[in-house]
Amino acid sequence: MSGQQLVREIGTSGVHASAVGLGTWAIGGWMWGGTDETESIAAIQASLDAGVTLIDTAPAYGLGRSEEIVGKALTGRRDKAVIATKCGLVWHTQKGRHFFDQDGKPVHRYLGRDAILHEVEQSLKRLGTDYIDLYITHWQDPTTPIEETMRALEDLRAAGKIRAIGASNVSRADLETYIATGGLDAIQERFSMMDREIEAELLPPTRTNTIATLSYSSLALGLLSGTVGPTRVFSGDDQRKDNPRFSVGNRQKAAAFAEVIRPVADKHGASIAQVVIAWTLAQPGVTFALCGARNPAQALDNARAGTTRLDTADLSAIDAAISAKLTDMDR
Repeated sequence: MSGQQLVREIGTSGVHASAVGLGTWAIGGWMWGGTDETESIAAIQASLDAGVTLIDTAPAYGLGRSEEIVGKALTGRRDKAVIATKCGLVWHTQKGRHFFDQDGKPVHRYLGRDAILHEVEQSLKRLGTDYIDLYITHWQDPTTPIEETMRALEDLRAAGKIRAIGASNVSRADLETYIATGGLDAIQERFSMMDREIEAELLPPTRTNTIATLSYSSLALGLLSGTVGPTRVFSGDDQRKDNPRFSVGNRQKAAAFAEVIRPVADKHGASIAQVVIAWTLAQPGVTFALCGARNPAQALDNARAGTTRLDTADLSAIDAAISAKLTDMDR
């Protein structure tokens, strides 16, 4: 059965957003073979029109490109969106630890107070807004105490520049320190039918402490979407080109999995991707599912997952299919 978009709270922040969120990594173009700004803006606006309010971005997605596109798309519609963006991957300083190079620029993991106060102003400018709904530490920085990072974030919240605080790509020890420091509203972590490590490591403490969990790569970079077949060719800087997970054998297994759960999709008048996203949102402790889209058709397909409600029989059938078809995939 289907209905209105599912809406949930980000921890105890008082900020509510659609359970399905639009992820904009691909919109930044980097590692996804470039971007089409017009199509990207249309995708964001189509998401809003379909009731998807959560828009997730980051400075590192194209060195500000994704944030700029989000800002353009939200012109005149800022009040309809819940913006999540990030800090901690920096190219204006060489403090912290080198992480990767992008467009010839070294990007460092650094969450010192000085960088956070610089970064938030840059993000606000690119996004064309005076506040960020959810501000997330993108990757953790072992050179800066979490206490220092959290003090800076709490000061930004007190100043009204951010409304909620999140952390991404955390270890169990990181999470425990964030919780002990206080004020954490959300974590953002990789989670999908193929990537379930956080169920044992991170979700128990987040559930106990009423911390929201945003899953990213919910469709495993598209492998579980039902649309990436064995004959698909990846080109340019598309990260999937040399990813063992996207071997022909794995794509054949993913196609077989899609066929097994197709009756569930047909029952709900849904696509395979919608069923996978709805399953993700039905997992205990998973609050939001971030799904990438680069054009309006993809955005609308993802949005419909937020109106799909799977019953116990559906979930049991999907779990059986996961066990039968996905557990022996190459990683």
